[in-house]
Amino acid sequence: MQRAAQAYGKVAKQTLAPRELEANLLLKAAAQFQAISETWDHGKAELNEALLFNRKLWTIFLTSVTSEENSLPIEVRQNVANPGLFVLKQTIAMAGDPQPERLGSLININRQIAAGLLGRAA
Repeated sequence: MQRAAQAYGKVAKQTLAPRELEANLLLKAAAQFQAISETWDHGKAELNEALLFNRKLWTIFLTSVTSEENSLPIEVRQNVANPGLFVLKQTIAMAGDPQPERLGSLININRQIAAGLLGRAA
């Protein structure tokens, strides 16, 4: 059964549109943070891994939107870059001084951007 799920996951990733893939990755990061938040005393061990995943994800987004080759309008690019910089700052702060209340902003931003990518109201 596990192999079937893994095979399905690989096919799903290959057939998703880029925006859907980005949204799914943001939702995955938000879900990781949510799980850690809900089990802070026991889930803190996974925090560094979740922070690393989120930092890598946002670094890729920021690299893309600040690239000269990016054809998106400047306003759209800024609307991704500004929260992206905040997310990176929060992620670094969280790594240095873990506090469960800081996870809320990371969860919300990831969910809101994912909703926007999927064309849904957040």
